[in-house]
Parts: sequence; structure tokens; C-alpha cells
Amino acid sequence: MSTASAVGILAGGGPLPGRVAEAAAAAGRPVFILGFEGFAEPEVIGPWPHEYVRLGAAGRMLSLLRQHNCTDLVLIGPIRRPSLRNLCPDAEGARILARLGRALFAGDDGLLAALVRILGEEGFRIRGAHEFLTQAVAQPGVLGRVQPDAQAQADIQRGITVVQALGRLDIGQGCVVQNGVVLAVEAMEGTDRMLARAGECRQPGEGGVLVKMLKPGQEKRADMPTIGPVTVQNAHAAGLRGIAFEAAHTLLTDTQGCIEAANRLGVFLLAFNPDDYATQGIGLPEPLK
Repeated sequence: MSTASAVGILAGGGPLPGRVAEAAAAAGRPVFILGFEGFAEPEVIGPWPHEYVRLGAAGRMLSLLRQHNCTDLVLIGPIRRPSLRNLCPDAEGARILARLGRALFAGDDGLLAALVRILGEEGFRIRGAHEFLTQAVAQPGVLGRVQPDAQAQADIQRGITVVQALGRLDIGQGCVVQNGVVLAVEAMEGTDRMLARAGECRQPGEGGVLVKMLKPGQEKRADMPTIGPVTVQNAHAAGLRGIAFEAAHTLLTDTQGCIEAANRLGVFLLAFNPDDYATQGIGLPEPLK
């Protein structure tokens, strides 16, 4: 086993844990992956040194991370938050649950922020996936050939206001707006299922826009918004015209694949800076009182 400082990856589903591993290894860092049972995908973490762990087995997690000399940790990949009844914590897990206290009931953002704090107190440095996946984070601008028109820009502005309001309540990171009408908002079901609902609610006229962004004050080292080629395909299937996502704060699982899918399907991809929209002529709608 290497004595060099390693990057520990706490892996949920999807391809990004493997991408972080590749980037860390390319930077000369040893990698060890803890795959959460029922979420991490064998074909993604299989090529790397790894172990599977239950979400509640905090003692085993910490022991394995220390055995593999992990100093930096990355939390990446979606997981479903379990109920306390199903968590079945080990002794160390029970101790950490006690330290979490009210954060257990403070919503996802409060819980993730508390977990980041506790892991830091245990001696680990928590790193954001975007620190390794620099090519997966877009700067402001349009990706691909399709451009949003004035109506799409107005829907994006409306979507920014809606997601910011939802985010303050720790509800979700996305919504779909069509001609000023909010067709769907994202909660715990995730983006793909929200898109399916938006397709069912589609109104006559030009298609809507998916807007994805960080919640206000969100702990981005644990749960940045993510889109991939499947998101583009599902947006098109729901009749949407495009996807707008927060620049520098959204991970693209496959940037080139997203662009190719968007070009093929006639869907725009726009990375935006929320502050820029407040200064444009259309103006943000007033927040709901």
C-alpha cells in the first residue's frame, strides 16, 4: 500500500466518481474509493482500489479511509437520503449521528454542511469535485450551435427567481419554465423525473427551459448541480427548447457528449451567471411574497 497522501472518494451513483479518480491519478495522487452500497456502480469504481460500505457504517468508512492514507475526501454521485429507521448505524455512526444533532432534520443542505464539518473535525480535508474536474465546469456562454432567443432568456430569468426561492427552502436545484409558466419544480425525485412531469404539463407554443443552479448558501463541496447527455435527451423528449445552468457551479458528466446531443436534437445549452441576469433589460420577476 502506498504511503503517499491519497484522495478518498465517497461514491454514489453515476460516472463522476470514476472521473474524479482519473483526474486525481493524472495529478499523481493515489486514489481509494468507498462505494456506497446500492448506489455506486461496479463498472465505475471497479478499476480503482475500492471497498463497498453501508451508509450507516461510519466506523468502517473512517477506518478504511485512514488505512489507505486518505487525507483529501471528495463526496460525489447521487444517493437517496435514507430514513433513520433504515440507516442501521454502527457504533461510530451512532456517535456521528449524535454530533449531527439538529442537522439531521435541517434538510439536505444542513445535513451535508454538517457532514463536511464533522469529516473536517476528523482530520480530513473536504474537496469539491470541481477542483479535480476543471474541464467539466463550464464558463459563461453558449455551448454548441443552438442559441436561446428572447423568450427563452425571459424564461431563464423566471427560472432563476424560482430556483432561488426554492433553494432558500432547501427544496431543489431546478425547475422548468415555459413562456413564463412554471411547469415543474425539482424536489427529492431528481431532474429526470421532474422533466417527465414537465413533459406531461407542456403548454401550446414554444417549448420550455430547464434551469439548474446552486441553492443560495449551498455546500457545493457535496452536491453541485449535475447534467449529462441523458439530461439533454430527456429535456428534448419533454419538448423543451434548452437547458440553462449556473456557470462554474454545475458539473457536466460528459461535456462533449452534452454538446453533441444538444446539436443533434436542436436544444440549446447555456451556462449563465445569475448576477448578470439581474442587469439585463427584461428584468427578473418580483419574488413571491
